[in-house]
Amino acid sequence: MPAAQAQRLAYEQELDLVKISPTAIPPVCKIMDYSKFKYEQAKKDKENRKNQTVVELKEIRLSMTIDVGDIAVKTKQCLKFLEAGNKVKVSIRMKGRENSRSYQGVKVMENFFEGLGGKAVMDKKPTTEGRNIIMMISPAKA
Repeated sequence: MPAAQAQRLAYEQELDLVKISPTAIPPVCKIMDYSKFKYEQAKKDKENRKNQTVVELKEIRLSMTIDVGDIAVKTKQCLKFLEAGNKVKVSIRMKGRENSRSYQGVKVMENFFEGLGGKAVMDKKPTTEGRNIIMMISPAKA
């Protein structure tokens, strides 16, 4: 129907004429209470934001000379982060002569990942970036 006739119908019913799909040919319109529509839309958006889970990036720092007991503590903490659904960034900062033996840091990272027992997936393998060795881990799908 013509736009003028649709506008008249909406005015008689004391409602608004709202374009649902303005790019369609011809444009699709609907007669409704626009303020009620906006209120319901805001309510839906608020509900969706409330149910949305935010994935955080947690960081665990290791050292190249870390001992077995310390790795066990760090592994336990990492498992807590993963169970909460967060991603984990594992990093090692090399100091002094450690820079020349970065392969040892990569080995520490791989041992740390094996200690997680398949509860994690390696997103980014251990790579040396300047003075740091970085590895990204995310929770494994059940």
